[in-house]
Amino acid sequence: MVAVKGALMGAANVVPGVSGGTIALLTGIYQELIESIKSINGKNLGLLFRGKLKDFWQGINGNFLLAVAVGIVVSIFSLAKLMSFLLEHYPIQTWAFFFGLVLVSTVYMIKGLNNLKPVSWLSLLVGAFCGVALCLVSPSHTSDSLPFIFLCGAIAMCTMILPGISGSFVLVLLGKYAFMMDAVGNLDIPVLAVFAVGAILGILAFSHAFSWLLKKAYNGTMMFLAGLMLGSLVKVWPWKTALESGVDRPVLPGQYAGDSALVGAIIWAVAGCLLIVVIETVTAAVKEKANSSDRA
Repeated sequence: MVAVKGALMGAANVVPGVSGGTIALLTGIYQELIESIKSINGKNLGLLFRGKLKDFWQGINGNFLLAVAVGIVVSIFSLAKLMSFLLEHYPIQTWAFFFGLVLVSTVYMIKGLNNLKPVSWLSLLVGAFCGVALCLVSPSHTSDSLPFIFLCGAIAMCTMILPGISGSFVLVLLGKYAFMMDAVGNLDIPVLAVFAVGAILGILAFSHAFSWLLKKAYNGTMMFLAGLMLGSLVKVWPWKTALESGVDRPVLPGQYAGDSALVGAIIWAVAGCLLIVVIETVTAAVKEKANSSDRA
């Protein structure tokens, strides 16, 4: 059953705008996941190095982590070819779907925060500015070098512990989403291995930092991330034209050089919005049911 929940997280992390962390919350494994990841610390690693494999495995909740990891990996490999096909043959409709996902995900992130202060809204504006600036100055095709792939893995995987922001969205922001989907679909072992090492080291290194940051400044951190997502809508805007610098510049559908597929884009953007609404509605219902059970 845990592997199935991991598979749902993997499916979510393939789609920009759908957070694996949100799915973990929805399926009731989020807290255990965070605590299990944090348990891979010096104390338990010491058990591993001393040959106490059973104690190490129990200390990190190994059966749980393995089941989640297997589910995630199987799901990602199952969906990668589909996403590559859609991006190649239906790019406008696909990016429109992602646009709807990211937009409504951001709205729900902000809606879920309480006691917002002026400084929190300032964090939102700073995040939005950073998102737009990053999208407008970063080339659509970034480096394919293995060190950069390592960095992408480290950054993208950290988002798994943050409900509301997805690893695939970070890959879109870094210009490596389509590249990694192709790597998964074509079983590019060197790229996948480097990405995996970066992902593992990244989540181990940053899980404690993120946990501390969220405890100390939860609203400010989440509002900055929400702003980053809002600003980064520039990156998932369906209609773009490539500049000589290699940067994609958003254009209006009527200015697009080719079939704008406007009707299809609108339909799929709405579908993306509705998907997030359904996920968030179900998540809220599950939380309410759990809270009712606790009060009883």
